Amino acid sequence: MSQPESAVADAQAGGPATDSLAELARRHGLRRAIARPSLPSYVRQLWARRHFVLKYATSRNVSKYSDSALGQLWQLLTPLLNAGVYFLMFGVILDQQKDIPNYTAFLITGVFIFTFTQRTVTGGAKSISGNLSMIRALHFPRAALPLAYAVQELQQLAWSMGVLTIIILLTGEPITTRWLLVPVVLLLQLIFNVGASLFMARIGAFARDMNQLLPFIMRTWLYASGVFFSIPARVDQLPESLSFIRYVLELNPAAAFIELMRDLLIYQHTPPQWAWATAIFWAVFALIVGFWYFWRAEERYGRG
Repeated sequence: MSQPESAVADAQAGGPATDSLAELARRHGLRRAIARPSLPSYVRQLWARRHFVLKYATSRNVSKYSDSALGQLWQLLTPLLNAGVYFLMFGVILDQQKDIPNYTAFLITGVFIFTFTQRTVTGGAKSISGNLSMIRALHFPRAALPLAYAVQELQQLAWSMGVLTIIILLTGEPITTRWLLVPVVLLLQLIFNVGASLFMARIGAFARDMNQLLPFIMRTWLYASGVFFSIPARVDQLPESLSFIRYVLELNPAAAFIELMRDLLIYQHTPPQWAWATAIFWAVFALIVGFWYFWRAEERYGRG
């Protein structure tokens, strides 16, 4: 009997040949159908599916509001309505606008920029658990799903930035050369969003309770990101015993992106010194860690 036949026969008989069969498979280049590919190979597979990612994101955007009367207008109305409610509560009732120049532009910029991250991370957390039928039926790099959700939110952000630009101009802000850096900040934020989305996608795939907990996490993150108030002004008022809160707020990635965008669009706004360094660090860190963390569980998605 030949060696492969002997190994198979031993394995079928329940003998000690299981390890021999695994070694035989490795020797002849055989691998499990759901085995995780190497990281370089995974990146290549993902790049080969880039057209699928774009098409899937676009189709989700088109179908998302297809049943509503206003359709795609809700992409703009939702953040605008949120900004209106926040302005009433924080700008009028709590009178935050008295200490912040052009509070309207200040607030709406914060709401729109934070919404980009909030929606991307929330969508990424549900991207695996919400597409199990597709995952079990088709073979493709699972990272394509959270990436598609990030692209979907980027497409929506394009509309929001157009509205934001009009609002900024209507509040009296001039167009300056600093506006040329707006795409740079958005690119850094997109990179961070992709990394955070991939990280949360793995957690959401196996910890189903995360979808219930995530809204509370996002709401806390919203209040800690300086959307309604100036972080530098608030941290200067903190007592020495609460100095650790300063570092928590200043190292907040969402706050860094918001502060940078306000600096570019609002002439009188000066960003903290930590903003650029924090934004770059979190963009690189989130993408590397998030992608690696997601890839490590590639063969487990959709099983069970």
